[in-house]
Amino acid sequence: MPVDDAHTRPDGTSDATVEAVGRLSEALEMLEDARGDLYRFHRKIGRTDLTLSDACAKLRTAGHTALADQIETELVGRNVLQGRWTFQIVEEFEDGYVAAFREHEQRVRDELMDGRRHVFEAEMKQDRRTHGRPDHAATPNSADGT
Repeated sequence: MPVDDAHTRPDGTSDATVEAVGRLSEALEMLEDARGDLYRFHRKIGRTDLTLSDACAKLRTAGHTALADQIETELVGRNVLQGRWTFQIVEEFEDGYVAAFREHEQRVRDELMDGRRHVFEAEMKQDRRTHGRPDHAATPNSADGT
């Protein structure tokens, strides 16, 4: 049983409900990880475009003006998807799918867990830790391991 109220299941909440809500939270964590990948993609595409500009400048300096002009015209600043730079993809993803997912996850926690987060994980921690050991303390304020 978790030792802090923020992670204790509400009275009468079944194991199946705790597990289901935990799985939904896990899905949100996976979404956040994917969101991070999208931001990495966004940043890498931005760096790619800046590096491409640098390559064009170097081509021009090396006397290959026509090639540099063609690459700048065709690739530098080009949309990565129809009408979109990556910041627009990020914004659409954030405002649409991510926002809807977060709202549903929050609603489920509010309705089934009194808004509490990570109840499943807190119960797993209680089951897996070695009680009485300082490095297995239940909370930051229980350094004696209780």
